[in-house]
Amino acid sequence: MPNDNKIVSIVDDELKTAQLFHNALCTIKGINVFEFIDPVKALEHLKINKKDYVVMISDLRMPVINGVQLLKTVKDLNPLARTILMTAYDIEDNLIQEYTKKEIINSFLKKPIELNQLLSEVNKQICVIENINKNK
Repeated sequence: MPNDNKIVSIVDDELKTAQLFHNALCTIKGINVFEFIDPVKALEHLKINKKDYVVMISDLRMPVINGVQLLKTVKDLNPLARTILMTAYDIEDNLIQEYTKKEIINSFLKKPIELNQLLSEVNKQICVIENINKNK
């Protein structure tokens, strides 16, 4: 996968959070970063660009489509894409536990999230994808 086609997106219905994370992620070289405050628009973008998605980060609680549903759709459309669920709430939900076991959700970030923690996790997930692509 050429570097200039790698897409990382952040989906959070809080505009300030989405913008802050977008700006931080833009410091990672070799990726295109998109931010969405509307999960439906994020899903539309994903459907058009599914082969280029490497990481999608989604908040758990959002209107219309929650983060778990969104990340499930990411994996349905591009099984190699990595997914990160972020939330301020405790993760005790059975579906979330099941999706983690099945690797539909690859990682969690607990809010409030430090920017260095976000960058570290996204870089880690990009490395996982690169290793998968090398071993093909």
